Amino acid sequence: MEEIHLILAKNLKAFRENKKLSLEKVAELTGVSKTMIGQIERGESSPTITTIWKIANGLKISFTSLINHPQPDTQLVLRKDIQTLSEDHGRYRVYPYFPFENDKRFEVYTVEIDKGGYLSAEPHIEGTEELIVVFDGEITIRVNNDEYTLESGDSIRFKADKPHTYHNSGKSLARVNMILFYPAE
Repeated sequence: MEEIHLILAKNLKAFRENKKLSLEKVAELTGVSKTMIGQIERGESSPTITTIWKIANGLKISFTSLINHPQPDTQLVLRKDIQTLSEDHGRYRVYPYFPFENDKRFEVYTVEIDKGGYLSAEPHIEGTEELIVVFDGEITIRVNNDEYTLESGDSIRFKADKPHTYHNSGKSLARVNMILFYPAE
């Protein structure tokens, strides 16, 4: 499997060249230095998750469009082949099943949250929506100081361009399906 920083290098350079953006313009849009953008594009740097989010938000593209290979017309996704992302000491795990594609404007994840697990999410690009279906367990989602507790079979849709949190408030593992829908450019 190709290392993520090399995939990121190809995707960032392809996006920048496709949009005819200079390194200076990308640095201006993202708040990441021109030197760092150049190092990332050459595969000389493994940026932090925070830096990748800064680039994605600044360029108004999805996080996964930077870290995943472009996809063929038909794709079989096996869980064992997915690179898991985790937070909260491994208690919050994200499995990016279907990454963002420009013509589709969405991405699909499965999220597992251990009992007591928690994630505080930064606002996504303006106009982004999240659609969540709970398959197992119970989660509490807070958006704009409003709190929603969902159990197995429940779902929620909300504007994700505001700070929001996820917390497993139940007594067992929570499993959810998450779709992020991005606005048209």
